[in-house]
Amino acid sequence: MRVTRRTFMHVALASAASLSAERALAQGIASHTAKPLARRAPSGRPFLSRFVDVAAVSGLTAPVVYGALEGQKYILEAIGCGCAFIDYDNDGWMDLFLLCGTRLEGDPEGASNRLYKNNRDGTFTDVTEKAGLKAVGWASAVCVGDYNNDGFEDLFCTYFGQNRLYRNNGDGTFTDVTKAAGLWTVEARWGAGCSFVDYNRDGHLDLFVSNYVQFSFTPAPVPGANTNCNWKGIPVVCGPRGLPPGTHSLYRNNGDGTFTDVSRESGVSGAPRTYGMTVVAADLDEDGWPDIYVACDSAPSLLFVNNHDGTFREDGIVRGVALSDDGGEQAGMGVAIGDYNRDGHLDLFKTHFADDASGLYHNDGTGNFDEVTRASRIAVETRYVGWGAAMVDLDNDGYPDIFMVSGNVYPDVERKLPKYAARTPRAVFRNLGNRTFEELQEQAGPGVTEAHCSRGCAFGDFDNDGDVDVLIVNLNEAPSLLRNDVTGSGHWIKVKLEGVKSNRSAIGARVLVHAGDRTEAQAVVSQSSFYSANDPRLHFGLGNIATVSIEIFWPSGAREVIPRVAANQLVTVREGAGIVPNKGWGKR
Repeated sequence: MRVTRRTFMHVALASAASLSAERALAQGIASHTAKPLARRAPSGRPFLSRFVDVAAVSGLTAPVVYGALEGQKYILEAIGCGCAFIDYDNDGWMDLFLLCGTRLEGDPEGASNRLYKNNRDGTFTDVTEKAGLKAVGWASAVCVGDYNNDGFEDLFCTYFGQNRLYRNNGDGTFTDVTKAAGLWTVEARWGAGCSFVDYNRDGHLDLFVSNYVQFSFTPAPVPGANTNCNWKGIPVVCGPRGLPPGTHSLYRNNGDGTFTDVSRESGVSGAPRTYGMTVVAADLDEDGWPDIYVACDSAPSLLFVNNHDGTFREDGIVRGVALSDDGGEQAGMGVAIGDYNRDGHLDLFKTHFADDASGLYHNDGTGNFDEVTRASRIAVETRYVGWGAAMVDLDNDGYPDIFMVSGNVYPDVERKLPKYAARTPRAVFRNLGNRTFEELQEQAGPGVTEAHCSRGCAFGDFDNDGDVDVLIVNLNEAPSLLRNDVTGSGHWIKVKLEGVKSNRSAIGARVLVHAGDRTEAQAVVSQSSFYSANDPRLHFGLGNIATVSIEIFWPSGAREVIPRVAANQLVTVREGAGIVPNKGWGKR
């Protein structure tokens, strides 16, 4: 039986009433499963995108250290971290930032977050120490935004322990201003997802932080200690169920370089306590105000709807993005945002645990969603633990595809259950243009078929050649940098925004590209995928369309239309001034 959104709401509300009782009896990870759909015969259509891992030849050779290679003791070792595309020096070329963890027995030599400067020739130089970003600890997520509106993108990183705000000094260096900005916390917390967001539309970027679990090494249960420390009868790291969930935080930007915790008065801390992970902030109901979506692990995901008065209401269940279509909790981890069916509205894709399908949610334009996972045929894939993902046109045919990375959280399980491998391939869901997808691996190139234990990934055009490349965190090995080699004659356009009355990064803007009889929506966001930050230059594949118009809904509430824009270029639009010259594009 097809479940409509209204039916779903009733099922979900009934299910939510019994969540506490179910969780008390459940295993550490949400037990929701989905039988995979039968795969159809291949469409036979050529896929004009091919991914090759060029990390080694590009200079990305340092491993991302994170927990024990095997015999993990705590959930802290299993979750991993994210990465970012950031043009930190404003030269028009995307640089790379990768988070890193550590190990229980101590910090290994070379373990650190890393900043790589783009040399504009396909290679990168490690400038971490010079930039003042060397740091070791249990890092989680990164979000990017210009919180002080000085024209240079800043970094906020979450950790188990103490989160960190790095101010970009504009000279190639960063300064840790966490304490000075009022973001230092006395108690240790497990910071998870984060997003800069101008929730009150005053032109200054505020900050939302999700928190995962309340964790302490003493006391902490170990594998096999109780029902929350077993998976399929095998002892595994404990949690998240069985551990107290975190509470989420909202910090208002005071406009003077400092922040004030407004979690209580905004209603954020009053929402149900959940195991929060990736955060996406965007105007999902198209009322001109940013909303906040939080993917939650083994608990209902959260949708904070903006009330326009400095407060939010949590509407995840009633709007159809909290639970599965049959009302069950899922292990939500990563989130992609985009417009898969090109109807001008922002849809969501959420990654889940093995034996369950990742979820695709169709937005009706008012912020109400219907799950279309099975109808879109995303549900053919249930083998992998999904993490980072994006909804973006990979082959420039005009239809947004979905890219997802994967990797198990229980590396020791493979010995007894080989089907649950620790390292697994990436997945590409090619958009067939009829609201359905087909999964590709070999056709998408060796960068997709190679198996890794991956977590965060970020999407951007590191070589400025008009397509979308992928930076991927692989635990306890070097990262992957997948260069996208697109063939064919598909057109494209990239849009970079500069706020004036709005925040300088234009985070929260919604952009519509009108191409012929098609309209595609995208949003400028500070975080998506899994704990990661994408290239802020929005990429639209256009197929055979050579001229478009661009409609921008700025975070300030202003609307701007740029007509008759030629394809195959980056256009930079300054709020109120129209198209302005680009920085660095095409110059080597």
